[in-house]
Amino acid sequence: MKSGIIFSGSGPILILTTYDDFSDEKFCQKLAAKGIRKFLAFEVPEELCKQKYGRQYDIIMNDVKQEDDLRVLDYNGFNVFYNFPFSTWEKEYRHEEPE
Repeated sequence: MKSGIIFSGSGPILILTTYDDFSDEKFCQKLAAKGIRKFLAFEVPEELCKQKYGRQYDIIMNDVKQEDDLRVLDYNGFNVFYNFPFSTWEKEYRHEEPE
């Protein structure tokens, strides 16, 4: 399981996904289907998500399929941005669909 902060035009969201990499073409297609065609993504430690979101994390985890899927753990951009110190942000990904 991978967790990450996704920045798009509407601000940051926190996601959980079974994809191994945020640059996976199928992952990018999944976001595009939700209207997100340009984004920055930063991996964050899954353990930190568990600590900060507790029961909500457990509920979302029980909802994630064990094959290529993703779920939004938090869509409140303020919470997402301030819950994770920059020091916890890991690998960065950039994606932009060609026009």
